[in-house]
Amino acid sequence: MGIWQNSRLLADEFASNGYLTLLLDTFNGDPLPVRAVVNDEVDIFKWLAGGSTGDNPHNEPAVDPIVLDAIKFLREEYAVKKLGAVGYCFGAKYLVRHWNDGIDAGYLAHPSFVDAGELAAINGPVSIAAAETDHIFPAEKRHETEDILVKNGKQYQLTLYSKVAHGFATRCDLSKREQKWAKEQAFYQAIVWFDEYLRE
Repeated sequence: MGIWQNSRLLADEFASNGYLTLLLDTFNGDPLPVRAVVNDEVDIFKWLAGGSTGDNPHNEPAVDPIVLDAIKFLREEYAVKKLGAVGYCFGAKYLVRHWNDGIDAGYLAHPSFVDAGELAAINGPVSIAAAETDHIFPAEKRHETEDILVKNGKQYQLTLYSKVAHGFATRCDLSKREQKWAKEQAFYQAIVWFDEYLRE
């Protein structure tokens, strides 16, 4: 139960576009129900500190080994020469945090809790899909991110999608044309980015 169905579907889409895909259970079997997040029924910081049961944290000491083991596994067991990483929401923090541990190109969608110092240290191309309405990655954070990436000098792309909110690239109302388009376009953004920077 640790990996949300929409995440599995996205992983399948990356695989169907020709990419060896590994989906990480960074929540250690303890995902938050979307309803709880959308309806503000959960203290996200309390959940990050201890998980749903209080003894299953989703913080750096708990998540770092999962990400590092995945990078090592792909490099050693599958001899992956160019490694692309995707970070939706919570995952964006750990993509950026572990970039220099072996990631060659990255894609972030509605990133959350990304450390500015870690972002400044990335050493490869990054693409970001951002929502017009986002309480975690608001306009001022987007502008700060742009400033950091310009100063960093690595290739980057930051696309702002209108009429969508935080989470749009993984969950949205598909009956609303603008939301459906933004979700699909954000995925194509990732594929085009990886096709440019990972393909031989």
